Amino acid sequence: MKKILIALIASIALFAAAASAHAHFGMLIPDTSIVSPEKKTINMELSFAHPFELAGMDLVKPKKFSVYHEGKETDLLSSLKKSKFLGHNGFTTSFKFKRPGMYTFFMEPTPYPEPAEDNYIIHYTKTIVSAFNEGEDWNKPLGVKTEIVPLTRPWGNYSGNVFQGIVLLDGKPAPYTRVEVELYNKDSKYKAPYECMVTQEVLCDANGVFTFACPKSGWWGFAALNDADYKIKGKTVELGAVLWIEMFSY
Repeated sequence: MKKILIALIASIALFAAAASAHAHFGMLIPDTSIVSPEKKTINMELSFAHPFELAGMDLVKPKKFSVYHEGKETDLLSSLKKSKFLGHNGFTTSFKFKRPGMYTFFMEPTPYPEPAEDNYIIHYTKTIVSAFNEGEDWNKPLGVKTEIVPLTRPWGNYSGNVFQGIVLLDGKPAPYTRVEVELYNKDSKYKAPYECMVTQEVLCDANGVFTFACPKSGWWGFAALNDADYKIKGKTVELGAVLWIEMFSY
């Protein structure tokens, strides 16, 4: 009887751990995705969290944080300042735009150990900002380990618009990749009718392309997930290609 009771308790504990293992997202959220000439400086938050439920996790200093503009990469790692996000460690920074065009901000985090899933998580996270209503090369990859390359312009979209992207892994399309999607529920404005609706899911097609219609305004995160071909300390590694886009209401 004692053995049965122990087994039952262990099963309940495992079930609870699985039920609480909601989607993780590297987060790279600026004030806005469209910068006007009147306001040349933006602030940005870097964090790791469950964005819809507003549950934070600690983000240690990233391995890399940079911005790409007109084919040139600029290291911004030294600009990061420690901060708190949802009660957990994160970072903030600011950036002043001096020239028009498209700016892609990119973060490669330090691998995150996740006991609930017995693995490590690395989310290669980016967001794209249009400065002074300019930018035409939004469909070009950065060439990082894994990323989502937009097939829809990643700024200036209305809520309800369809967004498409192609998932690349080692520079090649990743067919049938699972893509998790969440809204950054910043002001706790929304409540999901069912727990399964907190995180939306869509699969890429045979060409690595996914399609999703964002029903609300705000920041939407897309996390395309694949397992790495290596391990860290004997544990599997989840590679996430994460892209954040902003949707506007009329």
